[in-house]
Amino acid sequence: MAQPKGGRFPPQNHAKTALSRRGFLSGLVAGAALAPTGLRAESEAPATVRDFTPTLFDSFFLGGFECSTHRRGDGRRLDVIAATQHDTFALQDYRQLREHDISAIRDGVRWHLVEQQPGQYDWSSLLPMLRAGEQAGAQITWDLMHFGWPDHLDVFSGAFVDHFALYAGAFARLHLAETGRAPMLCPINEISFLSHGGGEMGWINPGTTGRGAEMRRNLVRASIAAADAVRAAAPGATVMAIEPLVHIAAGPGQDPARIAALNAEQHVALDMLDGQLEPGLGGGENCFDVVGMNYYWNHQWVHHGGRIGADDPRYRPLARLMQDYQERYERPIFLSETGIEGPERPEWLNYIGRAMRDAVLAGVKLEGICIYPIMSHPGWDDDRYCANGLLEMAPHDGTRRPVYQPLAEELARQQALFEAIFAAS
Repeated sequence: MAQPKGGRFPPQNHAKTALSRRGFLSGLVAGAALAPTGLRAESEAPATVRDFTPTLFDSFFLGGFECSTHRRGDGRRLDVIAATQHDTFALQDYRQLREHDISAIRDGVRWHLVEQQPGQYDWSSLLPMLRAGEQAGAQITWDLMHFGWPDHLDVFSGAFVDHFALYAGAFARLHLAETGRAPMLCPINEISFLSHGGGEMGWINPGTTGRGAEMRRNLVRASIAAADAVRAAAPGATVMAIEPLVHIAAGPGQDPARIAALNAEQHVALDMLDGQLEPGLGGGENCFDVVGMNYYWNHQWVHHGGRIGADDPRYRPLARLMQDYQERYERPIFLSETGIEGPERPEWLNYIGRAMRDAVLAGVKLEGICIYPIMSHPGWDDDRYCANGLLEMAPHDGTRRPVYQPLAEELARQQALFEAIFAAS
């Protein structure tokens, strides 16, 4: 496809959209430069294939369904699963992804629906989806909390930790009873973003300011308690820690030490979970088995400046960032979210594919790449249609979703390229 004017990516019309979750993360709404189409290897990767074959997921490419359930700053509760009718059409959604050789899925349990009354679990919102996954032969990793929680809980309290652990254990028992298998799950998606956006800045629930560190600490406690409860209920469960992957570059005259400290902030939640930081919280090697990194087009920027892409000398190669995380946490790793809105979807996947092959060549034991969202959905802020998926939201005939064919074609190409690179190992 043609590059936008001046090599900037995405096109100017992206600047006209309402501030999104990814805009929150970067604090910006301007356009960003992306890797030029002709970019070759973006890392210092040696031109050899390491002895590694991914085994964690049933398919190397995953599809992630947007499942946010938080309350916005105005108090409105989101339920993106319901808004897209994914709960109604889960079986067909999973089957359609299998047509594209995607059998590994990320999806969500809506805690606010499950525990509407303290300590009482109503699984009617989950069971049809869980059973649809079994019927479709899908391997689903479940987010137990994707930004939202029941209204009767205070996220800063000890009771929040206790309730979350009990709920997580109950889910694990249910999953084991329904499927005969221990679950694959992420207790809390993006502790770092949620504690900053909700606890520090007040953009989303709980709508407080200046309490980000306090909220992060309690979410870490809750995640640790949940991991313990899940393992007790379903030995052999796979617990994932999924966080945003960002890089902040220094602008003119800015203190490099200050920029380094800002970049280090993204490690705090994982370091706590791993027991490297504040071990009194209970973190350690058993708190998570897999690291998931969420990376979008606006995840590198200049401090108090614009976004940067791979054609900017201040850009940090994505392959190198993934390598840093693998070395830091010494666990299996995957790209747990990536995508973009609009007609640039195939171009972005092409870029991600090249960057992740660089990572593999550099020795990263990459277990998979999750296209997220895999289905387009209403926007968080204004319900506008966000065309960012392989599947479009509106079903053709009440059951089958339209497919964005340019992305489907690029996905097939990337699947073949990764199949070849792993076969060579």
